[in-house]
Amino acid sequence: MPALQLAGIRQLAGGILYLLFFISKGSNWPKGKEWRPILVLSFLNFMLSNALSTWGVKYISAGLGSIIGATFPLWMVVIGLFSNKNSIPVKAIIGFTFGFAGICVIFYEHLHDFLNSDFLFGIILSLAATWSWAFGTIYTKQHAKSYNAYFSFGLQMIISALVILSVCEFTSLSIPLRSIPWQSWASIAYLVIFSSVISFVAYLYALQHLSAEQTSIYAYINPVVAVTIGAILFGEKLTIFIVFGGIITLVGVYIINHSLKTKRAEREIVGV
Repeated sequence: MPALQLAGIRQLAGGILYLLFFISKGSNWPKGKEWRPILVLSFLNFMLSNALSTWGVKYISAGLGSIIGATFPLWMVVIGLFSNKNSIPVKAIIGFTFGFAGICVIFYEHLHDFLNSDFLFGIILSLAATWSWAFGTIYTKQHAKSYNAYFSFGLQMIISALVILSVCEFTSLSIPLRSIPWQSWASIAYLVIFSSVISFVAYLYALQHLSAEQTSIYAYINPVVAVTIGAILFGEKLTIFIVFGGIITLVGVYIINHSLKTKRAEREIVGV
């Protein structure tokens, strides 16, 4: 089935589960200005990040897509360079350099693939999804305590799903529901239960109780799992460039997270 249609159905089902749960608990609906972060995050986290990453792996391997996704802390540093009033630690810049070098190693053997329009399109989609996730992570960290963030996740999913499914319908990027095979429905059920519900709740809880940099530690695990499973289940090519490039990239991510965590601790000590 079309990737965007899959993303829309997944988000709609997950969003309905969230809404039914919180409505049954008598949760208050957002009011006035509380809708603003919901709409912004619906756009960043779901219409862009989730939908584009789902679409991207139609054209590139799951392992490559996950490694690109793991680089979002690098883009958080870039965003910080332009938006943070405080100076970025030197170690964070070093970490960014490592991460970028790792990406170059990974793509070294794919240079000729960039002549393939489908491959290039998949890379662009995955990068756009990663940038959007970085902005969404920062925005969530800034606004998650100002409203019922868990309830809003359901609203974000439903809003995004309605937009995505409408786009699919008007652009012929969908197929009739009766034509969707049971394997796809089973995949959607898995994504709804384990990814849309369990994983997102855990992620949001972490954002509310940890720094954005600490929360991004999960990015170390995703690529390892995706590359391994992709190689085992789908026969995706696991080359030395992917392995060592991935390791270098994750080292860069670690340096970034560690340096920003250290700087925050120092600021807390001096009372800044």
